Amino acid sequence: EHCAERGILALNLMGAPGCGKTALLEATARGLEGRCRSGALSGDLETDRDAARLEAAGIPAAAITTGSACHLDAELVHRALHRFPWHELDLLFIENVGNLVCPAVYDLGQAVNVVVLSITECEDKPLTYPPLFRKADMVVLSKVGLLPHLPGISLEAIRDHLARVSPTPNVIELSAVTGEGLPVWIDWLEARRARA
Repeated sequence: EHCAERGILALNLMGAPGCGKTALLEATARGLEGRCRSGALSGDLETDRDAARLEAAGIPAAAITTGSACHLDAELVHRALHRFPWHELDLLFIENVGNLVCPAVYDLGQAVNVVVLSITECEDKPLTYPPLFRKADMVVLSKVGLLPHLPGISLEAIRDHLARVSPTPNVIELSAVTGEGLPVWIDWLEARRARA
C-alpha cells in the first residue's frame, strides 16, 4: 500500500545464492543513472555485504538480516521501509535471501516478481523449483557471457524448461559484466514503472 500510494514500483528479486542478484542491481544502477531513483532492501542471513555493494554502486540500500530464516516476509520488509527513505524512490528492489524454495511462498507487498537464474546453475532448475518460476513476471538469465565456456549448457533447453512451468515466460538474457541484455532489462523496468 505504501508503494502503490506513491507510485513506487516494488520488485521482489529472487534467486539462488551466487546467481547474480546483487551484480544485476549494480548493473541496473549504471543503466538507470539519471533516469529514475532506485533503492534496495537486501536480505541476508548474517551480513550487510550486499547492501554495502549496492551503496557503493550508488543505490541507497538497507540490509535486512534474518538470522536463520531462509526468506524475507512482509513484516521484515515493512519494518525496514520505516528505517529507509523509500518515499523518495521510483523503484524499490527487494533483494530476497538466496533460496529457490521459500521466497516463492511469501508476499512482500511487491508488484512484480523477478527471478534471476544463472546459466551456470543447470538447465533443470525451472522443473525442480516450479513455484518460484510460476510466480515470475520476468526471468533474467544471468551470466550469459560465460556461455562460450560452458559447452554443456543450452539456452534453448533452459527456455524449454521455463515454458513447461510457465506457458508464456518473459525472459531476458543478460550479462552484468558485459552489459549484454541490459538495455532490454532497463526498458522493461521503465515500462513496468510507468504502469505503477
